[in-house]
Amino acid sequence: MSDQQIIEGCAKHERRAQQLLYDRYSRFLLGVCLRYATDKAEAEDILQDSFLKIFFNIKDYSGTGSFIGWLRKVAVNTAITNYHKNLKFRYHIEIEEYVSVETGVTSFEEDFFTSDELYKVLNELPPGYRMVFNMYAIEGYKHKEIAEILDIDTNTSKSQYSRAKAVIREKLEKLRTLKSNYSADGE
Repeated sequence: MSDQQIIEGCAKHERRAQQLLYDRYSRFLLGVCLRYATDKAEAEDILQDSFLKIFFNIKDYSGTGSFIGWLRKVAVNTAITNYHKNLKFRYHIEIEEYVSVETGVTSFEEDFFTSDELYKVLNELPPGYRMVFNMYAIEGYKHKEIAEILDIDTNTSKSQYSRAKAVIREKLEKLRTLKSNYSADGE
């Protein structure tokens, strides 16, 4: 069944079409949700909410632009809504109180880290840093857009992105050192 047939079936609330849509795109969208969630359970909740929004609003998909892009946008917006809803329950670090040191390392070997290691490093970022980093570096939002969506100042978005990069660099450098020491000891 083509995406267009699935979209038409979902617009008519046909269970088979909904199941096909879920089967075809749930893994991809779970990956999107994992970038914004603190753990897999939260990502699965965001995914479930995303699919509810997709099923109820699929009739609004205009057909212009890629369908997968539309699905991603729904998942990202759902993750942002989840972030706002749960913000008061999360540990909050004032950006002025957070001190981070640049390591001076500008690049890492592409194959040096596994995707699990990179995911773990990103997931260890404070929630605000992770949200801004994901939106800017991965989703392609501009700092002005991020500021409007998250209801923060544009300079706060830029600062959080910069500090997120510094924290990521620092953690990757530590991980690289650990891995290098481990492989040197194993020889």
